[in-house]
Amino acid sequence: MIHRRSPLIALAALALAACATTPVASPAPKLDAFAVASAATPQFSAQRLSDHIKYLASDELEGRFPGLIGERLTLAYLQAQYEAMGLEPGGRDGSWLQPVDLVRFTPERPPTASWTGADGVSHPLVSGTDITLRAGSAEPVVTAEAPLVFAGYGISGPTWEDYGNADLTGKVVVILRGQPTVMGEDPNFYGSTTHKTQEALKRGAVGVITLQDQDNRWRRAVGGATRPQMTVKGAQDPRFSGSINMATATAIGGAPLEAAVERAKTTALGGVLDLGARLSVDIVETTEVIHSNNLLAKIPGTERPDEYVFYSAHWDHVGKARTPNAEGDDIFNGAWDNASGTAGLIEMARAFKAGPAPKRTVVFLHVTAEEQGLLGSEAYAADPVYPLAKTAADINIDMLPFTPATRDVAVFGVGKSELEDILGRFAAVQGRVVTGDGYPEEGFYYRSDHFNFAAGGVPALMPWTGRDFVEGGIEAGKLYYEGAMAKYYHKLTDEWRADYDFTAALQNLDLLYRLGLTVADSESWPAWKPTAEFNAIRDRTADQRR
Repeated sequence: MIHRRSPLIALAALALAACATTPVASPAPKLDAFAVASAATPQFSAQRLSDHIKYLASDELEGRFPGLIGERLTLAYLQAQYEAMGLEPGGRDGSWLQPVDLVRFTPERPPTASWTGADGVSHPLVSGTDITLRAGSAEPVVTAEAPLVFAGYGISGPTWEDYGNADLTGKVVVILRGQPTVMGEDPNFYGSTTHKTQEALKRGAVGVITLQDQDNRWRRAVGGATRPQMTVKGAQDPRFSGSINMATATAIGGAPLEAAVERAKTTALGGVLDLGARLSVDIVETTEVIHSNNLLAKIPGTERPDEYVFYSAHWDHVGKARTPNAEGDDIFNGAWDNASGTAGLIEMARAFKAGPAPKRTVVFLHVTAEEQGLLGSEAYAADPVYPLAKTAADINIDMLPFTPATRDVAVFGVGKSELEDILGRFAAVQGRVVTGDGYPEEGFYYRSDHFNFAAGGVPALMPWTGRDFVEGGIEAGKLYYEGAMAKYYHKLTDEWRADYDFTAALQNLDLLYRLGLTVADSESWPAWKPTAEFNAIRDRTADQRR
């Protein structure tokens, strides 16, 4: 598989150089996209950003939880903003909204489980001590008994194959969390729950149990096992899922499993290990359907209206706390996360409407239920209003940087696509460079809404807070960023503040505007880098873009 370097990248430097010299009277057509984007003068206002955030993060919206009053007020505000700008509705049949039905699952009682070995003896498993279990979306009440197999990390990819030709029909597959270190120190798509679930279901598994071989990961799994969870209605899930710790796994699989676990950490298994045991589960959860919505606005393209560039941001937050704090506050206002990104999208649309008309259609997508597991973007990718094959890029804005000027333009998943190369050319004009987010071990690329576009093959980019401050360097920036995360991220303290520093946010929005306009005006399609996991997905849809 050969991936040619896109003409977008090769021409970027030429276009930027041209902007610094005497303008050419009749630029070559292939330079138009860069020339127009480089010469554009978008106006992003710190005051307007602050005003949007102030309303979206107000107590009146009660934390913007899906399906509640905060959703109704948020979507009404967004629609009013876009209507006032003169944008068109971006949903189906002239609607602003794309309905997204969510299902909230809540355990009615602790699940019961046991395993039976070849000797026929049943061994009970204690929920929260030996195992955790949750029902899948199709049936909240699950009574099942099935054989157990071990499949290493449960990865099936071009360089790592745990399954071989194994048939998992009617079986429960046990898989290790994460990915082998030989695939890289930092998480990638193959270590994600999305990939592993897809592969298990493809082979007929009825249940997926994650083997948590680290105590802290096991404690985290136990902590989340009794909380309400959400999924998209109709999502493809196993009948049940859960976790076990190493002690439980060893009790079930004995020495053969221990040996297989060690082997799996360095070598793809190429086939599953039959654990010689059957797992019985009895799970009862209650369900509630929550009717929510994504919102879409668009500016139709002048020359290729059936090709698309997306800007996305999630409008939701986590609602209200169960009990107020000492000051009587119980609202997670979500000013930074993600009223700021929502405000950024509104102002990006304003810049596009005031600037040169894009040749491809530009869509502004506000998704629901990101905080519940990227559900709004998952629903969009599963039922896209506009074909993913004809979508050139997604630029996602989640938490604008509230920092002084930085030398770096941090992005999640650096090295993924040509989008960041285009971004880097424009960043250089600001005297900045594109870098990673600084915490690659966290796998942030797989934890925000752009990921669902990427998993559908669409090149996707998400900027983050830079840490290399012009004044004070990385030492000052790292301290500032980590302090802000500790103080505000998913805290009741994340409220609108009059003293936001929008310097880096305004710089980033300027770059993201030029990036999006370049892609919108170009005849080329941004490509994934040869090492990106999403190449094969994009390649399968190449014929639809011709």
